[in-house]
Amino acid sequence: MTERLYYTDAYVKEFDAELLQLVALEDGRRAAILDRTAFYPTSGGQPFDTGTLGGARVSDAIDSDDGTVFHVVEGNVEVGPVRGRIDWERRFEHMQQHTGQHVLSAAFDRLLTARTVSFHLGSVTSTIDLARETLPSEIHRAELEANRVVWEDRPVSIRFVDPDEAAQLPLRKEPVREGRLRLVDVQDFDLSACGGTHVSRTGAIGAIVVSGWERFRGGTRVEFVCGNRALRSHQSLRDAVAASIKLLSVAPSELPSAIERVQTDARDLKQQVKDLHARLASFEADTLATRAEHLAQARVVLAALEGLDGGGLKAIAAAIVERPGHAAVLVSAPPPSAAVVARAADLTLNSAAILKALVAAHGGRGGGRAQLAQGGGLSGTTEDMLALARSLLSS
Repeated sequence: MTERLYYTDAYVKEFDAELLQLVALEDGRRAAILDRTAFYPTSGGQPFDTGTLGGARVSDAIDSDDGTVFHVVEGNVEVGPVRGRIDWERRFEHMQQHTGQHVLSAAFDRLLTARTVSFHLGSVTSTIDLARETLPSEIHRAELEANRVVWEDRPVSIRFVDPDEAAQLPLRKEPVREGRLRLVDVQDFDLSACGGTHVSRTGAIGAIVVSGWERFRGGTRVEFVCGNRALRSHQSLRDAVAASIKLLSVAPSELPSAIERVQTDARDLKQQVKDLHARLASFEADTLATRAEHLAQARVVLAALEGLDGGGLKAIAAAIVERPGHAAVLVSAPPPSAAVVARAADLTLNSAAILKALVAAHGGRGGGRAQLAQGGGLSGTTEDMLALARSLLSS
């Protein structure tokens, strides 16, 4: 079993230890086993620490069932005395998030009787899953209460108790582990069994900011950031708002209504473009229909059209075959080409069969029905594609 220095002092940044053994893990990585460590292994929703052991990089720390901590190392390190150094910026950020989670969970529990079912400390944001659905106004109240505790700079202490003593204490949640328990005590606000790393005073959390929430499994998932992450989140949001108001030439308070106007204008323009495309398709269809060839008792338009996608070809083909006795085989240029085959309702030729033959000869994929079929990704020259279609229709 590895002695865990962070249990009693989460502020240990460097330490001396004895490297007892180097082992190969199942995934092929190499891990060091120490007699004592300040590296926190992934456990209880908190991510692992990184840092160095001697001249080797510690890229992961893994907790085992027997209490041994495996330090995944990259680089040269040997059995014997070794000095460990924690990536303090990463560790302290995790301490801010984890202590902030305790305070925020306690605020939800105290104000709203909304119990925390689980939590996760992510690399960018963290989440708390509450047992019941909560209103935005309730979340706002809990956020304010949690930050009040932060600003009061209350002490956060660690102590160890046996199960009998723990049973007499007002713990926020039932312990999941048996035996002697490590308790994290936020003075007069929260008392929880926890093995994670925490700041020594709530003021070091900096701020607790709820960044979003959603319904989740009959309750509410609350997303939050603390400390340095809250600052980075604010900076990112500030920069995004500043760029947006500059582009839209509005004040920050007018941004939502400005975005709504832009969305409305975009919808109107989209409809206008759609109407114009329909009119252009009709004009193009009129022009092409005058050049239709007589094939297999039908008037067939065979054409390669530049700059159109499958949707544009389909619109023109649909306009052509509104005329009785007409069919159309249209391909886009340059290749790789989209292709559309269509025929009027009074004809019996099989558009899907013609497209299938084109795909078989020129690659790509597609499908459809007897009246209309379309595909894409055809290679080769458009002249060869249309020649094959002409041959198929003639026969």
